[in-house]
Amino acid sequence: MTKFDPIASAKTALLDHLPKAAILARYQVAGGQELVSGKFANPESSAALAANAFGFFAEQPQALSLPGLVAAGDAQRVDLEVEMRFPWSGGHHPWLDVGVVTKEQLIGIESKRYEPFRDRKAASFSAAYSRPVWGEAMGAYEAMRDSLTGGRTFVFLDAAQLVKHAFGLRTQALATGRRAVLLYLYAEPPTYPDGRSVPQSAVDGHRTELAAFTAAVDDALADVAFCSLSYADLLGHWSGVPALADHAAAIATHFKVGSQ
Repeated sequence: MTKFDPIASAKTALLDHLPKAAILARYQVAGGQELVSGKFANPESSAALAANAFGFFAEQPQALSLPGLVAAGDAQRVDLEVEMRFPWSGGHHPWLDVGVVTKEQLIGIESKRYEPFRDRKAASFSAAYSRPVWGEAMGAYEAMRDSLTGGRTFVFLDAAQLVKHAFGLRTQALATGRRAVLLYLYAEPPTYPDGRSVPQSAVDGHRTELAAFTAAVDDALADVAFCSLSYADLLGHWSGVPALADHAAAIATHFKVGSQ
């Protein structure tokens, strides 16, 4: 029996035009254990989608363009799998799929592929999240935390995870004097890898919940701005940038992220 090689397996999940060594090196030191577990090479892997989409910028961050957020030439760093630590040392701290650093912003990207269409989302917060450490400008996120703890439910959107990411992102951004932005980037694949259709009702339900979450945390004075973008719209944007058009086409061909 051939021994499973997680690195070799993960390498096959990366498109050939990407800097594979740099991408895999990042995941080898990340906290999610995506490589060792074999999750990265899974046909439904969200990490693989994010790595392929943003690994392109690992060695050329200035090429990144994000509609409404980052213009070409503005990004100083684009990192895969970034830990956003809370203002305490112990316990678990959130990891975001992508971190983008510009002169003025720290953008954390949470990427979703099939996750919204899986199990019903459960909200869980330890007592640590209620510590009075988030400042006066995170009230909307704290209110969402409290509503989730009080029984508010989301079926498709992992709202609790987004609140935790916002708290961690705020801590890191303030430490560097940058404006924090949490970008929720989501795919809407029409089918699963085995050919089953993703129900349109689930796609619509996810969008409805995302709109409700966005409205709830919308606060111009918040330390963390929240915004969302579909992969289809992102690839549509990249296709209009000459330096990114081929990359966008390769991602669109390999990953079924949904139509624009």
